[in-house]
Amino acid sequence: MLASDLIPILEKEGQVTGGDLPELDITNLDSVRKILTRVKPDIVINCAAYTAVDKAEEEKEKAHAVNGLGTGNLAKICREIKARLIQISTDFVFDGKNNRPYVEEDETNPLGVYGASKLEGENLVRKALKDYIIIRTSWLYGIHGNNFVKTITRLAAERDELGIVFDQAGTPTYTVDLSHAIFNLITAEPGIYHFSNEGVCSWYDFAFEVEALLKKNGRSLNLLNLKPILTQDYPTPAMRPPYSVMNKAKYKRITSESIPHWRNGLVRYFQQAKEEENKVNK
Repeated sequence: MLASDLIPILEKEGQVTGGDLPELDITNLDSVRKILTRVKPDIVINCAAYTAVDKAEEEKEKAHAVNGLGTGNLAKICREIKARLIQISTDFVFDGKNNRPYVEEDETNPLGVYGASKLEGENLVRKALKDYIIIRTSWLYGIHGNNFVKTITRLAAERDELGIVFDQAGTPTYTVDLSHAIFNLITAEPGIYHFSNEGVCSWYDFAFEVEALLKKNGRSLNLLNLKPILTQDYPTPAMRPPYSVMNKAKYKRITSESIPHWRNGLVRYFQQAKEEENKVNK
């Protein structure tokens, strides 16, 4: 989902080599060493991740293999070839009990396997390398891969009523905006950075805006009632942080860049999706 939007942005500024399964398997150290020693990159950006939050509770070993061990493998080889590693992490490393946006130095305390596996990856990077950038982001969506926006789009066409959780707050982040942020941080001082779009909303607010833009774009929907529900009314295998808004002051100070609001990002997502649809239909 992320790499598909990131690569075109990076290609405008330099040579980019993409790696994916089956040739590059980050859970296999030999595979990582073979590819990275051949390519000899100056910078490695890890967009690979196990992101199925609920399924991770069942597939604990797989989640830790990708998000923990796999990230650690990349860090080991980056140390060997003296490359900088940029690791994408998550707001789920926090427990959501804060009453203010999280800063980079706040104590981590993941509630589930997904967050714990991503935190393991962070720790392995910090242990192996001095030259690293860790970017924590939240509620990521884009036109590639599966995400909340695509799920709501599909369900709004299939069902007449949807109950969406309104007592979990965070910030949706558009992959294109995160991609630009990654580019802006490529030469930044090593460390951890928080990045998401601006603003705060609940999953219900997010779904409401998705529905509104679908209607504005002329999509035929079956949905008649979008109702807010409590987390306890929609039990899931994995616990979610009730509040995972992140403070982006460090990113803005380092890059001097402004950050688009999440509603603006969502509008541009639908524009991008329409452009891609038009290309396919030509």
